[in-house]
Amino acid sequence: MLQFPISTPQPQSSSSEPKIGSTMCCGGGAGGCYDACCDACCPCVSYDARETILCCAVCLTVLAGAVLLAVLLAAYGFVRHLSVTVDDASLTRFSLATTPATAFAYNLSLTLVVRNPNWAMSVRTTAPLEAGYSFDGQRFDRVRLADEGDTLPAGKTRVYHLASGADGAYVALGNAGVAEFARENATGTFQVEVALAGEVRYQAHLAKRRLEATCPLTLQLAPPGTPAVVFQKVKCKLAKPDKNG
Repeated sequence: MLQFPISTPQPQSSSSEPKIGSTMCCGGGAGGCYDACCDACCPCVSYDARETILCCAVCLTVLAGAVLLAVLLAAYGFVRHLSVTVDDASLTRFSLATTPATAFAYNLSLTLVVRNPNWAMSVRTTAPLEAGYSFDGQRFDRVRLADEGDTLPAGKTRVYHLASGADGAYVALGNAGVAEFARENATGTFQVEVALAGEVRYQAHLAKRRLEATCPLTLQLAPPGTPAVVFQKVKCKLAKPDKNG
């Protein structure tokens, strides 16, 4: 009688069986990974202490993010506009010719100060910055202070020393303007307005803003050789800024 060997089937490993190495950490999610790392690195630390450390770390991260956001918002979120003052000015010649046209012969010197009060944002000119001189509402001259692309750093001040003059600066004065000049000429004190005009862009802001300021000056005529006249500092009035894009 023939006998055939009987083979006993051996258990086969299934790919569905969990692998200890991979499930110890990732099978439990982020918390499982955290516990596994703590068990491996610092087994002497209790579970409660681990939870406290994790909670504190999360809170500190959130707090740091909130503080950073507040600092960035304070630094770049709110614009403080430039301030403009005339710190000194002197008028040594101011006479009016009426023929063939009304024109001033004048010499005017002044110190114009522009300050950027922002502690983080610089300011860049996107158009030339100019100062115009007017009498009785009529411009008779203008000077350029800065070209396009000039930058005023955060918290800094720019001082412009201007010395202007002409022998025949045309001014469109009517009869009323000529009469006003005669009245002021009789006293030797003249009302001259300096108007600042330009366009700027603040750092981290896309919008361009018009920069306009008016500085009404009361100037005592002081020809060369006469005692110097004390000038009272004038704070210029800023026009409401417009956004141009």
